[in-house]
Amino acid sequence: MIDVKQTIKEAEAKMQASVDHLEDTFDHIRAGRATVKLLDGIKCECYGSMMEVSQCANCSTPDAKSILIQPWDKSMLKVIEKAIIDSPLGIMPENNGEYIRIGLPPMTEDRRRELSKRAKGETESAKVAIRNIRRDTIELLKKEVKNGLPEDQEKDAEATMQKSHDKYIKMIEGLYAAKDAEIMAV
Repeated sequence: MIDVKQTIKEAEAKMQASVDHLEDTFDHIRAGRATVKLLDGIKCECYGSMMEVSQCANCSTPDAKSILIQPWDKSMLKVIEKAIIDSPLGIMPENNGEYIRIGLPPMTEDRRRELSKRAKGETESAKVAIRNIRRDTIELLKKEVKNGLPEDQEKDAEATMQKSHDKYIKMIEGLYAAKDAEIMAV
């Protein structure tokens, strides 16, 4: 027989992981301000192996509309610049021989709507993950009733899972509302 409290705790940990994943995904969706997280996933060849730009250069945001990349080795400038040009970021970097500056142009209304739609899609995926965790946990508890788990304990656990589900769904909706407001702000 399973430990009901432990099962609920594990399900809540999975739900929290879904929320954390959504937050991380939102960090990679561009809003009005420049952030070095936009460079995550952009890889370049550095000393014979593929590395992220942030692992072979100092990346910073000197102001709200630009990212500054200073490679630790000046010979890496062209390689990093090419990686940024080839990336889905869609922005042309400026190379002055010492560092690379990426100026983020203001977003158009269509681009804002597109990013908002993408954030909404990510939100729905996170909600589906939370619902699936709840469903799987409740199914597991119902199977355990056949193995001797008291029905009232199973019903209490089911109610607890529903409360956790509601809490995490509300958290996800709050994250989306904040991100959507950030994206749509001019």
